Parts: sequence; C-alpha cells; structure tokens
Amino acid sequence: MTETTPENGEASRFYIESAATFQERRPRALKRGHTFAVFDPRGDIVAVRGSPDGIYHRDTRYLSRLELRLNDAPLLLLSSNVQEDNAVLTVDLTNPDPGEGQRHALRGERIHVNRRRYLSSNCCYERLLVHNFDVVPHQLSLRVDFAADFVDLFEVRGQKRARRGRVSIEQRSAASVALHHFGLDRVERITTLTFDPPPFRLDQNHARFDQTIAPGEATRIILQIACDEQPADRELARRFYSTLRSARRAIRTASGRAAAIDSSNSLFNEMARRSVADLYMLVTDTPHGPYPFAGIPWFSTVFGRDGIITALFALWIDPSIAKGVLNFLAANQATEVDPQSDAEPGKILHEMRDGEMARLGEVPFARYYGSVDATPLFVMLAGEYFARTGDIDTVRRLWPNIEGALHWCDVYGDADGDGFVEYNRQNTNGLVNQGWKDSYDSIFHADGRLAEGPIALCEVQGYVYAAKHHAANLAILLGHSETARRLRQEAERLRQKFEAAFWCEELSTYGLALDGAKNLCRVVSSNAGHALLSGIAEPERARCVADTLLGLSCFSGWGIRTVALSAPRYNPMSYHNGSVWPHDNAMIALGLARYDLKPAVLKIFRGLFEAASYMELRRLPELFCGFQWRKLTAPILYPVACSPQAWAAATVFALVQGSLGLSFGHSADEIRFHHPVLPRFINELHLRGLRVKGGFADLVLRRHDRDVALNITHREGTSPIVVIR
Repeated sequence: MTETTPENGEASRFYIESAATFQERRPRALKRGHTFAVFDPRGDIVAVRGSPDGIYHRDTRYLSRLELRLNDAPLLLLSSNVQEDNAVLTVDLTNPDPGEGQRHALRGERIHVNRRRYLSSNCCYERLLVHNFDVVPHQLSLRVDFAADFVDLFEVRGQKRARRGRVSIEQRSAASVALHHFGLDRVERITTLTFDPPPFRLDQNHARFDQTIAPGEATRIILQIACDEQPADRELARRFYSTLRSARRAIRTASGRAAAIDSSNSLFNEMARRSVADLYMLVTDTPHGPYPFAGIPWFSTVFGRDGIITALFALWIDPSIAKGVLNFLAANQATEVDPQSDAEPGKILHEMRDGEMARLGEVPFARYYGSVDATPLFVMLAGEYFARTGDIDTVRRLWPNIEGALHWCDVYGDADGDGFVEYNRQNTNGLVNQGWKDSYDSIFHADGRLAEGPIALCEVQGYVYAAKHHAANLAILLGHSETARRLRQEAERLRQKFEAAFWCEELSTYGLALDGAKNLCRVVSSNAGHALLSGIAEPERARCVADTLLGLSCFSGWGIRTVALSAPRYNPMSYHNGSVWPHDNAMIALGLARYDLKPAVLKIFRGLFEAASYMELRRLPELFCGFQWRKLTAPILYPVACSPQAWAAATVFALVQGSLGLSFGHSADEIRFHHPVLPRFINELHLRGLRVKGGFADLVLRRHDRDVALNITHREGTSPIVVIR
C-alpha cells in the first residue's frame, strides 16, 4: 500500500506501509551498536510481506529468514521475553500434539526447546537447548531454515526498486555458510552463519541436526550470525558465554552513568526501568561520544532532532548523552549549500543513512539536512548542557558551531527577512514538511487546505527565541558581551512579532504555522505547547494554551493529541493528525512546568503512566492512536509505531523533571526543586546518584496532600539542595 494525496494523487514516497500491523506479530527487538534485530515471539524471522523481521546492519537486512522446525513442524510457543536489561531474548517452545492419523508421532509437550539470543560486535549469537522430558528416547530432527535478501531498509518500509544487486551463497565448511550480496553501490555485504556442532546436513538454505536424545537429557547447539566478515571462531560455544558476559558488562557500565529512579509504585518502577534499558540499548557509541539512535525498526540511525530532544529529556540523569549528541552534530554541521541534501552553512543534520539506496542517491538521506528545528534545538541543548554541567571547555569548543547555527537561523532560515524561521525544501525528493510533524499533510489551514511554503512553524519560533537567550548566556561567559546584548534584543523582537502573528484569540491558543503568503493556519495543535517550553509565550496566554490543550477536544485521557477533534484533518489513526506522541506530551509538560502549571503537568503524567501500564513491557511506543480514553480499556496502538523509540523512552525523565521542577544552578553546583509535586499514584520517589559538579546526592521525596517533603538520604560534597515553594 502507498499513500496518495487527495489533492494531486501523487504517492508520498516515504510513507511506511502498514500491510501488516506490528501488534499482530508482537515483535521482539534487540540492538547493539549499528546492528539491530526484529524477531517474532517464537524467535523466528518470518519472510512475509510487510514484516520488519530481520537482522539489520547499517540500514541493510542481512538476514531475512530464520525459522526453527522440529521434525519438520513448527513449535508451540510457551513464553517469550526480552530480559529487563534488553540484553537477551529468551524463548521457550515445545512440540505440539500430533495431528489426526499420526498415531506413532511424538506426543505433545515432551520436548522443551529453549532459545537464548543476544547481539554483540555486529553478530547475533543464539544457543538452542533441546531437552527430552519424556520417559523414552526420541530421534529428533531439528532444522534451521535461513535466507538473506539484503534489501535496503527503505525497501522494507515499502519503496520499490527497478534494479537490485546479486546474491550468491558459499558453503565454507561443514559448519559454516556465507551469503554474499554484491550491491549496485559496489559494496559487498556478507552474512555468515556458523554452527557448533556442525549440522548433520548443511546446504544453501537449511541446517539439519539429527540426534537421539535419551530421557531427561539435553543437547546444545550454538549459532553465530555475523554481519560482514568476522574472524573465524573455533570455540563458538565458549565464545557464546564470554561474549554475553562482556555485552552485559558494557550495558551495566553505560546505564550506570544514569541517576536511578525508584518509587512506591511498582508499575511506575517497571516503566522507569524499561525506559532506562531502552534508552541505553538505543545509545550507540560513536567517535564523538554516545548518541541515541532514534528507534527500531525504521529509525535505528542518527537523527538530529530526535537525538537532541532525547538528550534534553535525559540531561538531568546523564549529561554525557547530551555531550555526545552535541559533539556528533557539530562534527557533521553543514558547511556549504547543497540543494540535493537540503544543506546550508550552519545547518544541523536531520538524518544519516548508510544503506545502498542512500549511497546511490535513490533516497536523499545519506547525509540529509531537511529539518528546520534541529538547528535552533542544537543551540538550546548547548545552553541547557552548560547549565547542567558547567562544562565551559565543551562550550568554548562548540562556540563556532553555535555561531554557525545562529547565522543559519538569521540568514538561510529567514530567507525573506520577515523575522521568522521558515522551511521550503530544495530537493523535490526530500521531505515536504520539515518540522517534527513531517507527514506531507501535517500542516494545513482551518478549511483543510494544505499549507504551501515557505512555512514558519509555531514551535520553531519558540526554539529560535530560546536559542538566542541560551547563546546570549554563553556569550557572556566567553567574554562576548556585545554579542550577548544583540542576541537578547533579537530574541525580544522575535517574541513581540510572534505574539502579534501567531496568537488566535478565538481558539485561545497559538496557530499552527504561517504559510508562504503569511496566512496563519488557524488550527488547534500540540505545537503550541512547545512554545511554552521555550518561554516565548506571555504568561497569561500560556495559561490559555494549557486550558485548551488539556480540554476535551485535545486531551484524549491518555495524552494530548497532535491536533484537536475540531481540526478538519483530524484522524485518531493518522501519524500526525490526531494521534498521541509521548515525546510531544513530554515537551508540553516541561513547558507547562516552566509556567508553574503543575496540575496540567500531573494530568499528562497520569495519562501517559496509565497508557504505559497497558503496554507490553510497560514500554511507551513512538505513538499510539488518539481515540478517547474508555474505562478499563487499553489505548489503541498505531500499527507500525517504532518500539522502542528513544524520545519515547526518555519521556518519563521529562515528566519527573517537570513535576519536581528540577533544575541546576550556580554553575551546575546546586540542585533546585521549584514547587515540587508528585502524581497521586506515587507516594514516594527516590532519586539516587544525582550528580553535580561538587558531588552527588540520594534523595527521597514524599507526597503529603498538596505538598512534597524532601529528605537527603546520602550526599557526597557540599552542593546546596534548594526547594522553592
């Protein structure tokens, strides 16, 4: 299926097909570095249309089929779980009862098969343990069917290609087979499967193990699936366990940087622990530091906007993520005008891809800059990072990049000189809309007409306003007082122009956007809530926005919808026109907290917590449908939402921060709580290992009616802890 616009009938090229909903298949995901995998609950990779199943490496599917059969029959699922640290997928299976007429066949539930699988160093490792629980021996045939189509991720998403590369298969030994792909980009990609012990029979698509297993005994098989060339391993069984220990140590080391969150509510604790595990699974080490890849399966790569927002949410628990994001994006900041990639000097990266289609230019995303908001958000993150850490050396090193980003906002982002930052794609193959709502139909007027560019989004003006204030503060620290004065004046002029151009008195909120003719899109949308985060909104109008967004037309009960019920393009099952996005709500919650609108913050917190309590693994997905809350009914899931998704995982950290009014002051050596509140489902909240420049603290916050008491249970250093009531 492809999406077509009713206005011109053209296909939306980057629409993700929903021929098969993820919810029907309940996929299991693992990720490590640049490799991720999606399996069905049995641990199989099933080659069916619309399925994202596979093992992927750098935007290419290196394995498209991996199915396990016992005596030529599929196994019966007993349980399937990704362990709490996201390191290992464990699946338990058994043989089903035989069909009619199979009197001498193996009776059901006699054989137990345990699959234990993890990723490490561009490889997938699996241990199969086959146990005979019958009182008689059994001759068993275990078969593994495999294949590799080497399709680009964009093909999995639904794009069609006229030509493809060539696949060949090489049997390297009695225990190993290699599947080769010679791409049109002249890159050879190789998937190598190695078994220990060697199979009874191994060919180009199957491995078969025939063995008699005595009563109460078990047999073990180890499988390594390597993406691209890996050194031959003659001790695969030993390697399985040692590599797993190393992988788990690495996860503990990375997640150990984060402050710990615990509470009196066990469901909330599950949500928080899963969020931490998901965040650090998605964080990928780069030469510039840790970077959170956006999400699985569609976005397991660098995205500028996603990385920045995720880092903002996680800044108080682990500022090293923000430092890695800033360093990576600074190193890849555009330096020249390139219409093919929507690049202009100073602009911050939108997306980076390494698959065959990107390398050949069939999609424009090899290094793509079609994002209007990543550039001011980059400056915002730099300012917030300094406030959190006091790391002036990093700020000094990034200052030329900050100046370049501000220059882009003033010159290229405001090409018509009207004082607003706008977008209008340069490459006709690029994204039509370049804010966070980047569907082709997400920006429209009150009569449903799509807005034509250049488009000035409501929230982007707020980001630019905040960026200039943050940059002014940094300029003072670096001795650029005249620059600071100019930036503050520019920010104030923008604020005044914004209020005059975007406020809709009849809607009691800010309009969605200005189109190319400077006509306001008078649509009630969640975008207005982002203006509160930046501080550009007047306080009285901020309260009006809060009332509007938390009203029945916008708030579904689970969260704030992307557009209100009154919007002409409202569709609760759409990607951006009526759905609920956790990160969108978190941005709004932080904005509400900025204006001390804490009851509204708690309403969002409660809605998303209740939604997560219904989700598998207590994991908030990328988005879910915007249908109204119904008693004792779970939220309705979006068919192809990424899960896990980085900024959805980090949402809980933003909700906690907004509720507590948590910030850091006096050169990052003071912990502040401004009018802290807790939702009714949390009586006690524990924060452990909350680090500042002068040490760290463990804290307990207890809810008492409308007040919260704070106790320090442990502290190293003399950093002040301040509660402002």
